[in-house]
Amino acid sequence: MLNNFFNTMNRLVLSSLVLVLSSPAGAFAADQAAMGGGDKPWWFWPLILFVFCFVLGVLAVMAGVGGAVLYVPLVSGFFPFHIDFVRGVGLMVALAGALAAGPGLLRRNLANLRLALPVALIASAFSIVGAVIGLRLSALDPNIIQTCLGATIVGIAALLVFSKNSEKPVVTKQDAIGLALGLNGLYWDEGARESVEWKTHRTLLGLSMFILIGLLAGMFGLGAGWANVPVLNLMMGVPLKVSVATSKFLLSITDTSAAWIYMNQGCVIPLIGIPSIVGLMFGSLLGVKILAVAKPKIIRYMVIIMLLFSGLKALDKGLGLGLLG
Repeated sequence: MLNNFFNTMNRLVLSSLVLVLSSPAGAFAADQAAMGGGDKPWWFWPLILFVFCFVLGVLAVMAGVGGAVLYVPLVSGFFPFHIDFVRGVGLMVALAGALAAGPGLLRRNLANLRLALPVALIASAFSIVGAVIGLRLSALDPNIIQTCLGATIVGIAALLVFSKNSEKPVVTKQDAIGLALGLNGLYWDEGARESVEWKTHRTLLGLSMFILIGLLAGMFGLGAGWANVPVLNLMMGVPLKVSVATSKFLLSITDTSAAWIYMNQGCVIPLIGIPSIVGLMFGSLLGVKILAVAKPKIIRYMVIIMLLFSGLKALDKGLGLGLLG
């Protein structure tokens, strides 16, 4: 029954996505204007974007981060697109990956619905608020969003450097809120060949953090996997596998809420959206294969350096310093 519900939701959202991305010629005209047109043929920027996103998809899988957290700062920094279009498609990028992974994670009992629902309620509500705030700030001055985005990306890079995930955190006693919400479970660890029981602690603090996560996800179109996992795993004591799987499932709810705001404002347009999503998905498929032979630590630090550079470039662009070109 649960899988049927999720599959129905999956089809509805994908249908909406196809409807928006296949909008008529007026949207394509808007694309030309958004991309700075000039003397370039209409297919130039979509082709470059596809190749760029293909590489991002490979790196994202091997570094263990969502595609959107790389997509938004890098594309807004190096492509001539308005920040609103990039943020709108960034949410679609995160949403596409989440919808593809969600049913399988639920079937394997890794994504926990009891854990996901209260978190999703908080994060999705505040992601809508964040999207509205982001669009209002962008209407006043896009440089405000660029500056805030740059500061956020530098903070995410620091989080990736200093956070050390715990495979199976030890929670001696569950708090009252976690117990009342039934935030506990059991899953089969294929690697260790054992059943693992888990429960949460510091639940109120963890749930409060998702207010901030939802706001940031909506404002900048970053998805939220970069923040979901540390909060669930390190703060609330959820095992790493359950944290990662539940985080992925959460994106299909949180990002959908914020994405509708950007859709309604016309910020998701075909010539940016289609090559971005297709490129990242193909890149992710290749990344999964390369992951078996690559050294993830090296890739992880490459991504951190990329995030630092793109964050500093966004700050430079937003503040109008002109130090990074």
